[in-house]
Amino acid sequence: MMMITRPILAGTGVLLALLASLAPTWTMAQAYPSKPIRVIVAFAPGGGTDILSRVIGQKLQELWGQSVVIENRPGASGRIGTELVARAAPDGYTLIGTSSGPFVISPTLTRKLTYDVAKDFAPITMAVTYPYLLTAHPSVPAKTAAQLIALAKANPGKLNFAAGGYATPTHLSAELFKLMGKIDTLVIGYNGTGAAHIGVLTGDCALLFGNVIAQAAHLRSGKLKAIGISSARRSSLLPDIPTISESGVPGFEVDSWFGWLAPAGTPADVVDKLHKEIVRIVHSADMKARLVSEGADPVGNTPAEFVKHMASETAKWAKVIKAADIKSQ
Repeated sequence: MMMITRPILAGTGVLLALLASLAPTWTMAQAYPSKPIRVIVAFAPGGGTDILSRVIGQKLQELWGQSVVIENRPGASGRIGTELVARAAPDGYTLIGTSSGPFVISPTLTRKLTYDVAKDFAPITMAVTYPYLLTAHPSVPAKTAAQLIALAKANPGKLNFAAGGYATPTHLSAELFKLMGKIDTLVIGYNGTGAAHIGVLTGDCALLFGNVIAQAAHLRSGKLKAIGISSARRSSLLPDIPTISESGVPGFEVDSWFGWLAPAGTPADVVDKLHKEIVRIVHSADMKARLVSEGADPVGNTPAEFVKHMASETAKWAKVIKAADIKSQ
């Protein structure tokens, strides 16, 4: 009996020890979230990043019964709010809803970046991608990318782009258009894409690369007119608007994205729970219909796929930064 009992007891002890080691993870997943979640948006209110953060945040709030508070912390092309999240407690209660700028542009452009994308963050998912729409104030006579390039060449230095900040994706999209179209135009930075939209709506600036989500209402009202879509194929929402590539700048392609990240060290089970819920939200029938109706595409990729995409984007924009001679800050 003793020879049989001891192995059984020993095995039981190992099993109990294993269960004990797993208990904190299991408990964290079951308990989370037990208090309000703060989502930092590193840009001013009114842009696509702000809108998507609020829409998905509201859905999480409904699912979990905990407040999801969106906190705008704009400045330094998104770096201020991004650093705040990098330094936050890694407990799942401070997250960032973000576009690409602070994660794929700033690492190349900023001499003394105060956070490390690879070391300071736990990627959750790239939730959505969306093309940019090149729009113009109605007073601009051009209707296509080719006509716009001809107009710019006939009036060097006189047309200007509004951008949602220095070295933001909207700025670099304009720089890429300038490089590929071989034109001389100005780019004027605003404090956020919402302010950049106002700059074009009031006629202070002529042109803007902005996401379809933030511009759809202005297109319907006639306050802005569309020149071209930045993606490789036409938008199903706006099928009559040609791509920039087919209408004057062959090979031009830009897609922006919106994603969620947490501070590095956030428990893996919490990241996994956030990932599953956000993916479920963006692919739910009502959310998918809403996103598609506003020109966006639901993605919901894995954290590993998200990291790979950010690396590819970093390399792409590094080439534009160098070619356009955009200076470090």
